[in-house]
Amino acid sequence: MSDLVGLLDLLAPFFGLIALGWACGRFGARPASGLAWMQFFLIYVALPCLFFRLIADKPLSELTNWPFVAVTTLSTYIAFSLAFAVGLAVAREMPQAVMQGVAGAYSNIGYMGPPLVLAALGPEASPPVVLIFVFDSLLLFSLVPFLMAVAGVEKKSLLTTAGEVAFRIVTHPFNVATMIGVAASFLEWTPPSAIDKMTLWLSNAAAPCALFLLGVTVALSPRPKPAPGRPEKRGLRAIPPEVPFLVGIKLVVHPLIVWVLLSLVGDFAAPWVFAAIVMAALPPALNIFVISTQYGVGVERASACVLVGTVASVVTLTGFLWLIETGILPHDLF
Repeated sequence: MSDLVGLLDLLAPFFGLIALGWACGRFGARPASGLAWMQFFLIYVALPCLFFRLIADKPLSELTNWPFVAVTTLSTYIAFSLAFAVGLAVAREMPQAVMQGVAGAYSNIGYMGPPLVLAALGPEASPPVVLIFVFDSLLLFSLVPFLMAVAGVEKKSLLTTAGEVAFRIVTHPFNVATMIGVAASFLEWTPPSAIDKMTLWLSNAAAPCALFLLGVTVALSPRPKPAPGRPEKRGLRAIPPEVPFLVGIKLVVHPLIVWVLLSLVGDFAAPWVFAAIVMAALPPALNIFVISTQYGVGVERASACVLVGTVASVVTLTGFLWLIETGILPHDLF
């Protein structure tokens, strides 16, 4: 019981900040446009500082664990494929299925991942956290534009799409910060005291701002629209029928796939395996809503997945962390 109480104490501030953001978004009567500068601060300032600090002082050998990268990225691809199949069976159109594939595979690895995993598992979990973030993002931000181009939503040639994807990946502030951190690790460079303190302050601001923003965005996101000629539904009845399946893949199936495949390959340290399981067990990322808005496809479904997944993860994420903390879940299944 004490283990469970400790876990609830650990998770309460994370979900409490999300709930606070939701309440402010729901009752604050402020336009969504007011979030623009906060989003800019997070994406271009605070979170890059966090990722830089996570890896700059780590040995380079820890950042080149390619078997770990291959297994965790393959696990995310499998989760994407399962969710994509569910979406295709229900929606029967590829663009919708792509968005639902993302909902079933892309964890909140940017906003929730680093602070939660490090708080639960300690600083030795920071290298796997960074590797999963970088390569899961590379996979999904490459896969989505490619599939959308194939489906005809992206009105560009595959070559043009590939060039734009490569440019976005190279110039994304998270990836730039990661590359600078890798360079600092290789050169064993320590920033001057003033810069070090400033990046520390900014990295400490990343988690509370990100979680608060997540809650506000969920509160302001659109509700699922009823079919033409049908009355508007409210509450749980308004949730599209495939959303529980997508959330189940994201919160339960994805972490189990990670656990089994890492055990099959074997020879990974316990903090690395547990970090990968927790990262996979995180709720759907807010980026799902951003991507669906960008393409104008499945916005309401994306919103429902983020909302339901975030609420359900209170139970499932607590469950996985409890299994890890109590030793019931071994880091190597075999």
